[in-house]
Amino acid sequence: QVQLVESGGGLVQAGGSLRLSCTASGSIFSINAMRWYRQAPGKQRELVATITSGDSTNYADSVKGRFTISRDNAKNTVYLQMNSLKPEDTAVYYCNVVATSSLSRMSQIYWGQGTQVTVSS
Repeated sequence: QVQLVESGGGLVQAGGSLRLSCTASGSIFSINAMRWYRQAPGKQRELVATITSGDSTNYADSVKGRFTISRDNAKNTVYLQMNSLKPEDTAVYYCNVVATSSLSRMSQIYWGQGTQVTVSS
């Protein structure tokens, strides 16, 4: 099994910054794409950013130019640097990893437990 542990959420004023981290552990053979999603109260979960195994990145239009996704393959960790935060960025942020288990050699999608980000105006 693969476990994901997230950290870095919190309360910040508008215009501030936060960095989220998500570390994968367990029976990992390889990690492919890594993503961050978010879900605000009463809204559907939305994809925020993606980074592939080749370090290609993609962002939701709402965060382009403000958020940066990166990964450290040696640490099995994905980061989300969030700058110029806005109240509308308030949500629970989830990491999402496509990983191949070293036990089953099967590729599956794994989710983190979520971390709250609150941006005050």
